[in-house]
Amino acid sequence: MSRIGDRGEMEAFVRSVELGSFSAAARELKLTPSALSKLVTRLERSLKVRLLTRSTRRVTPTPEGELFVARCRRILAEMEDAETEVGRSRDRPRGKLRMHMGVGFGISQGWKALPPFFERYPEVELDLIIEDRRLDLARENVDLSTWSFLPDDSALLARKMFDYQRVICASPEYLRRHGTPRTPDDLARHRCMIVSNVPLQTQWMFETSGGQRVFELAPAISVNSADCKYRFTLAGMGIAQFSEYVVADALRDGRLVQLLPDCHRSETLTQYVVYQRDRLRLPRVAAMIDHMVATFQERPWRYPEAGKRVPLRRVK
Repeated sequence: MSRIGDRGEMEAFVRSVELGSFSAAARELKLTPSALSKLVTRLERSLKVRLLTRSTRRVTPTPEGELFVARCRRILAEMEDAETEVGRSRDRPRGKLRMHMGVGFGISQGWKALPPFFERYPEVELDLIIEDRRLDLARENVDLSTWSFLPDDSALLARKMFDYQRVICASPEYLRRHGTPRTPDDLARHRCMIVSNVPLQTQWMFETSGGQRVFELAPAISVNSADCKYRFTLAGMGIAQFSEYVVADALRDGRLVQLLPDCHRSETLTQYVVYQRDRLRLPRVAAMIDHMVATFQERPWRYPEAGKRVPLRRVK
């Protein structure tokens, strides 16, 4: 029976897949590219299967490599966990933490929680993914993630971080050039923007004299990046709807203005921290979950000055 030679072969293979390059993986693992390539080749010979397709610019996993890399990630994680638990104190967070955040939350608010955590726990290493994609936490060896919905997998658990709503915004420059919408019907004469790959982006809810009404947008700009939509809005290209935590700073300092606040109705949404059930026993994972909940449960973007509420700038 063929056997894997050592842990170094698996690490060389996994990092080559993740970074897409022998040279990049070699730099991280402090090896020469030729030494790293030999480790991967030795692994392929042991398994009697090709794991990677090589080109002059990239290495990509074969179908067999895709299957094997997921298993290798789990094995390496288990080995690290065992090392952490044996010979070291269990109550002191340390080791690598693989974490995911969505782009909007991660760039606007999530990153702010991390410096205090790593100041307190300097022996924890961070592998952070900021991407708008629903990850398979087990297959991709992710310890925890931030989601705006509850998981439907019994192997995953979730803790609520905070509730939030969406707001409609435009820049002062856009409003100066195009005027300010005073009613939902006015939006038909404006340049509205949406994220094209998010469901129901063209449907905005309002409370009118006749009751609740869904306004169906005919967007002037569609883009598949929420961050790009935010930058377009700051640049005065149109009107858009955002999660409140994304635009809180820009509303507060006047770079954006909230529109139709008295009639716009957004459903209350919830942001969760989601994690693999069996990872909660690891001190670094438990500590980060507690830290994220404690940091965001009071929605600090609404109270940036030690509990004193700073109102968001808006047009009434």
